[in-house]
Amino acid sequence: MINWDKVQELREDIGEEDFSEIVDVFLEEVETELEALPGTPRTELGASMHFLKGSALNLGFHDFSEKCRIGEILATQTRADEINISELRACYATSKAHFLQNYNISKSK
Repeated sequence: MINWDKVQELREDIGEEDFSEIVDVFLEEVETELEALPGTPRTELGASMHFLKGSALNLGFHDFSEKCRIGEILATQTRADEINISELRACYATSKAHFLQNYNISKSK
């Protein structure tokens, strides 16, 4: 679900304070993008999926990034109607909860 090696690598590279800021920005931007997906024109869904995939990869949200990668492929194959937005949102919510629970635990150690 979460690539903790990636999380730790990023945390070490940029420091704890900046990492916390990155987490906040990531969560805000991804949630804004997910909320906008239902109204996004089909021709722009590929770009949205690409953005979400890249953001997720940067913060170690492996499963979510994989679903976005599949969505990006579908969009580029003009099969955007096959992207399951509810499934994307559910995967993100589960990943976010898992990340925050474990991130806060490891942060306080």
